[in-house]
Amino acid sequence: QSRHTIVRPDPRTVVHVSSNIVAGLLVQKTIPVYPPIARATRTQGTVVLEATISRAGNIENLRVAGGPAMLQQAALDAVKTWRYRPYLLNGEPVEVETTVNVVFTLDR
Repeated sequence: QSRHTIVRPDPRTVVHVSSNIVAGLLVQKTIPVYPPIARATRTQGTVVLEATISRAGNIENLRVAGGPAMLQQAALDAVKTWRYRPYLLNGEPVEVETTVNVVFTLDR
């Protein structure tokens, strides 16, 4: 009498995935609005955000991990609208913890 077990990820599982892999799942990206005060002061840089991507591909639990203060809110406002294809583990969608880098550069 042999038993076969099908292993499925626990639905509460959160997988840590690199930003490079997650970038390939991005299906809807809103470009951040460059804050006028940041433009006026020639502030540039990368805002690093930490996020959970739900099993449906929505951004949840978005928070700032670093970057220029006057660029952070613009990054948050844009990224919270981004949508991703679900990340699959063994064919099942799982929640993903990742970082998102939002780069702000001014034309010379």
